[in-house]
Amino acid sequence: MTMAHAPVPVTETALLLCDLQNDFIHPRGAYGRAGQSAAAIAALPARLKPLVEAVRAKGGWIASTHFTLVPGKGGEPFISEHLRELRPFLGKGDFAPGSWGHALVDELAPSDLAVEKLGYDAFWNSRLEWVLRKAGVRKLLVAGIVTNGGVASTVRGAHVREFEVTLLEDGCAAFSDQVHRAAVEGLRPVAAVTTVAQVVADLST
Repeated sequence: MTMAHAPVPVTETALLLCDLQNDFIHPRGAYGRAGQSAAAIAALPARLKPLVEAVRAKGGWIASTHFTLVPGKGGEPFISEHLRELRPFLGKGDFAPGSWGHALVDELAPSDLAVEKLGYDAFWNSRLEWVLRKAGVRKLLVAGIVTNGGVASTVRGAHVREFEVTLLEDGCAAFSDQVHRAAVEGLRPVAAVTTVAQVVADLST
């Protein structure tokens, strides 16, 4: 007979907020100034705030990943060629470490564990796995942007590192709803899928 695994306690769970930064979301951020926004993305902080508060209240961890453009000489950022082609508006000061644009949006701040990331997968070339292990985290609730980019890559990165992963379907978004829905379906083999409201309800019991 197969024994069921005991549920991971909230104290060993982290709500992982992927790239919910001012430069992505705030109208005065890098993307906002360039007119690169989507209603589904803009709605995420308000939707996630009750969950952030519930996780904090129950003793769980709030972790945040921060997409980073590392400054070189004169502050000019190192930008990969594919990103430069996709987002030619990015420049000096955008997503710079320690800047306002680099920070987690005010509605969700502060996080307990903040990690800079350089690519789609937040585990790649970062200290994310190290800090999660040190904090005793075994389960991740994943939210953020974009579903088909950083979220999908990070969920798969967590899965191969044997974290228990739950994707918050309405806690993440992309620039297209069709792309978002396709990405969610593609993640079902490696993550449980639920809603923000369901997790808040589960935490209240």
